[in-house]
Amino acid sequence: MGKMMSEFKEFLQEYKVIGLAIAFIMGVAATTLIQALVNYIIMPIITPFIPGGAWQSATFKIGLVVISWGAFLAAVINFIIIALVVFIVAKKFFKEEKVAKR
Repeated sequence: MGKMMSEFKEFLQEYKVIGLAIAFIMGVAATTLIQALVNYIIMPIITPFIPGGAWQSATFKIGLVVISWGAFLAAVINFIIIALVVFIVAKKFFKEEKVAKR
């Protein structure tokens, strides 16, 4: 049993599983934070400039098929805003020194 525990510990260290788990948890927390920023701060500012208040629930019906294009458009806008926020945050936090050309 002791050998198996030491092999397990070696596995965790070799593949950096603990660091990966921490990064995953931080990623989920950051996603929640950015989602809240988009939903509760950015979208209320943008929504008055988009015509029609119920645009997120807009649908297009073709016979029995209902296409929820408003929900898709909301997801696209949400993705673009999240990607922009992540880009800005990453740019600020991971600012690299520019290497001078010779």
